[in-house]
Amino acid sequence: MSTAPLASVLFVCVHNAGRSQMAAGFLDHLAGDRIEVRSAGSMPGDQVNPAAVEAMSEVGVDIADAKPKILTTEAVQASDYVITMGCGDACPIFPGKKYLDWALEDPAGKGVESVRPIRDEIKTRIEALIAEIDAKQEA
Repeated sequence: MSTAPLASVLFVCVHNAGRSQMAAGFLDHLAGDRIEVRSAGSMPGDQVNPAAVEAMSEVGVDIADAKPKILTTEAVQASDYVITMGCGDACPIFPGKKYLDWALEDPAGKGVESVRPIRDEIKTRIEALIAEIDAKQEA
């Protein structure tokens, strides 16, 4: 018997190639099917940043098959949480959604050594987000 996810989360950054992909990878890895995960970009890149893929692989999260996707109004409407990471005003705003803006350094053009601290900060924020979603369900 399947149960509906506790919440749906959309991660948005400009190219959907680094921060949002790492965040989606962590949330999927740590929450499993308890939380629905989406990611998108206002101007998606051609591929996920190889340094982000390598950094995530080091902690046992595989995002190698992820593909950057365009941000759509439908994705925002279908999400309970919309977490932006430097997409500016490109994200549509809908009532009833929880919007969070995570100020994270852009890993574009950086080597894996520079991506690791960004990855670790994202993991910390994802763990806090999961705790918040779980707490809402228990309230």
